[in-house]
Amino acid sequence: MKDNNVQDGNPPAVSRRQLVKFAGVGATFVAASSLAGAAVTSAAADDHRASGGSRGRAWHAGDHHVHSEYSGEFDTSTSPPTFHKGEDGVYPIVTNAIMAKHFGLTWAMCTDHGGPTHSKVNLELAYPELLRSRVLVPEVLQFWGMEFDAPALDHHTLMIPHQADEARQLFELESRFAKYDAFPTDPGRNTEARMVEFLRTAKDMRHKPLVIAHHTSRTATGLGVYGQDTPHEFRNGNNAAPDVYVGFEGAPGHQAGPLTGRARGGYSRHPTYGGFDQMTARVGGLWDSLLGEGRRWWITATSDSHVHWTRGGYDFWPGEYSKTHVHARHDYADIMDGLRNGRVWVGTGDLITGLDLTVTGRHGGAAMGGTLRLGSRDRDQVDIEIRFRPAAGENAGGQRPEVRRVDLIAGHVTGPAPGLDSDTNPTTKVVARFGPGDWRRQGPDHVIRYTLRDAGTDLYVRVRGTSTDEVEPLADGLESPWDDLWFYSNPVFVEAR
Repeated sequence: MKDNNVQDGNPPAVSRRQLVKFAGVGATFVAASSLAGAAVTSAAADDHRASGGSRGRAWHAGDHHVHSEYSGEFDTSTSPPTFHKGEDGVYPIVTNAIMAKHFGLTWAMCTDHGGPTHSKVNLELAYPELLRSRVLVPEVLQFWGMEFDAPALDHHTLMIPHQADEARQLFELESRFAKYDAFPTDPGRNTEARMVEFLRTAKDMRHKPLVIAHHTSRTATGLGVYGQDTPHEFRNGNNAAPDVYVGFEGAPGHQAGPLTGRARGGYSRHPTYGGFDQMTARVGGLWDSLLGEGRRWWITATSDSHVHWTRGGYDFWPGEYSKTHVHARHDYADIMDGLRNGRVWVGTGDLITGLDLTVTGRHGGAAMGGTLRLGSRDRDQVDIEIRFRPAAGENAGGQRPEVRRVDLIAGHVTGPAPGLDSDTNPTTKVVARFGPGDWRRQGPDHVIRYTLRDAGTDLYVRVRGTSTDEVEPLADGLESPWDDLWFYSNPVFVEAR
């Protein structure tokens, strides 16, 4: 199946009537707002600013976890099973793309659930709709992939590189390895060994996909009492394919839950913290344990959009609340490269629209996802700059949120953890907290500078910020998600040679 939507070509013009025909409610909303042919919002425009002048790269906001009507259900009383679309996710693929554009995203990914013989549904039904959506909404780079039924684990993003054979590549991986694709069910697919085999197969492909874990603590029953996803599974998978299995959602989707009386993120057994998964939110917790081994393990934020909260669901539209910002050129390959290599920061509620974290020594510097290597004579000080841009106008919740605090977090890189299920890094601490009196205005940005003394050991630094007065993010209840906003950077590593 050939993709005729060459990204550098000139797709045909699409009328507002055609958008409504193909996209339904989403297009109707956008058309009524006179946004179907207009530029994105001012907040989104801020997002695309060049940052650091790195080979034409800029920050591009996106979402790699969005469901369409092809997240359906299967009637297994027939053989083969009969697929009924729209039974879980309800929107056409193009509706999601239109809404992603409306809320300032420039890339997105369709990630529908699997099921018995779903690989054929993806190949024969969903993929042609993705091709049509790429033509209808060319401003949004639309990746192909799925919410992978990972053997022995909860769901994962499986992102396929944009290339002529992308549909067949996904079909091969889903049909061979997705734990629910076989019919009749094959229990032998649902093992950790099978997951490792899948990752090794993906690693050896010419066009390497990306794999990112979803809502990792949704089945956890307590703080550090994990459920379906465990630390040793992340480590074993990352060991098998470190350039494919690269991270997890720091902030899961379903963030609109409290607006309809449900748990934020769908975390009904143990809550999120400021909208972030416990594996990310706890300083010195699992994420820091993985970083303390020197693993390049990144976090993202997604909508997990199925049904909008105003229509009976508990989701926001793609980009309405959560955004994953990637430092890249506006092309498929570089967006994937940015995700693969940690040039990523995440935020909720458009608390900020830009974030740069740079670490500089006497003979060079590094930014998010990068590594600064220090010589023996320049370990006495490392200069850190945090630069963030507040939103210029209202966010999608009709608010003008303000950053009340920014935290600089640092931890040592000490090598392999004591055990595969280790989930702490006792060296990781908040080394400095900054309030409005600690940053200075520089054009539209706010700038913080800090010097880290005596960097005599390998370490990493990362940043988070909040609209709240919480010293550490508190367990979430039914407070409005718009009143509890956070942003997180991915780390910069420092190696002391």
